[in-house]
Amino acid sequence: MCSSQIRIYSEKTSPRLDYAAGLIFGDIMGLDWEIVTDESRISRQGIPVINYSRKSIPDSFRIKPVSLLFEKGIIPREISITEWKGLPVFFDADRNPDGGPDSGSAPGSGSDCISEIPFDLLAASFYLVSRYEEYLDYRPDRHGRFPASASAAYRHGFLTLPVVDLWTRELAKELGQKYPGLKFSFSSYHALFTMDSDQPFAYLGKSLFRTAGGLARNMLTDRRKAAERLRVLAGKARDPFDVYDYILRSIAESGSCARFFFPAGSLSEYDRNPNWRNRRYRKLIRKLGNSHVSGLHPSYLASDDLSRFRSERERLGRILNRPVEISRFHFIRMRIPGSYRMISGEGINEDYSMGYPDHPGFRAGIARPFFFYDLGEERKTDLKLVPFQFMDSSFYDYMNLDPEEAEELIIKLVDETRNAGGLFVSLWHNTTLADTYEGRRWRALFEKMLVMQKP
Repeated sequence: MCSSQIRIYSEKTSPRLDYAAGLIFGDIMGLDWEIVTDESRISRQGIPVINYSRKSIPDSFRIKPVSLLFEKGIIPREISITEWKGLPVFFDADRNPDGGPDSGSAPGSGSDCISEIPFDLLAASFYLVSRYEEYLDYRPDRHGRFPASASAAYRHGFLTLPVVDLWTRELAKELGQKYPGLKFSFSSYHALFTMDSDQPFAYLGKSLFRTAGGLARNMLTDRRKAAERLRVLAGKARDPFDVYDYILRSIAESGSCARFFFPAGSLSEYDRNPNWRNRRYRKLIRKLGNSHVSGLHPSYLASDDLSRFRSERERLGRILNRPVEISRFHFIRMRIPGSYRMISGEGINEDYSMGYPDHPGFRAGIARPFFFYDLGEERKTDLKLVPFQFMDSSFYDYMNLDPEEAEELIIKLVDETRNAGGLFVSLWHNTTLADTYEGRRWRALFEKMLVMQKP
């Protein structure tokens, strides 16, 4: 008889274990799971048992734990990579690679029984998804961000693999062999196009002062741009950054789901959007917001400034005439956990910033949305994080790739996400797809991506 029920035995439970079990067995495998600490409940009704302890329990599936899920606080850990099923893995409970307290500090440390998989999958998954390493000391980039190069995934060469999903699927195969009646319910692959409108117009939507200043600079440095600016302002040419009709048509023709993010902050060195009161800008926001789910693109300084964030969210809500519930930080400039704590307390339910600005890949090791776990407060929060796999500007600003070279990476990311049954999320800017020679080269890649990402 088939069943989707499973029990996880541990000598004690913890918020971390509860979170990791829910992610692996509930969210990814689709099982009805329960953690039990009473051995007398293990064998009832023939329900399969995951033995997450160092005890010997007959007919159970054993995953030997390291101490991570039973600790509190942040402890630096050494990541030592081995291989399982052709995948990189870490946290071998027998070798104690975690750099923390001796593995014997995990509950039930007295037994030498062999684990049925060679690493603590629950702890390794938690380490990546909770972004444990981002609570440790690191050297930030010039914008104060955690760089891809500081991550274990980058250093050990698995940043372009959604290892948490892939580990879980391999574990399911092992469980299926031991318990043939166990019924899994994995999600299907799907895709989402997202866009940040950092600079919706090249020439329009600006104050008289900004327009005059821009024209003066163009006259001194680039007469062709000066002429183009004048034609656009006179209504004789289309603004080269106003490519939204093309984008809307492309995603409609491909049947793609989409999200749009708009800034509502003030002008600064890193924020070049129109004033939120500008009529043309407000009209654009309403046009896209009425047809697609849209959210806030908090300004450069708003990631750690509550008053700025609150003001910008209120402004965008007034334009859309509804509460703003989703966001993505400008420049992907955020600090964990502070930025996430701030937005979750201000009405944001979903954030789309979980990815690296400087390198494509799976920042949290996973190819699906998940709830943020706050290590400082040791709790699962209600803030859902939707990871993206690449940002267009990573290719040309950080990696110096042309569209043809970027295509190879996108193909790999789509394929890996498809294999994981995950959600492929791309991040584009309207400026990348501008109606210019270079923009048209990136348009060709954009159109290919919309086709290749289809389920």
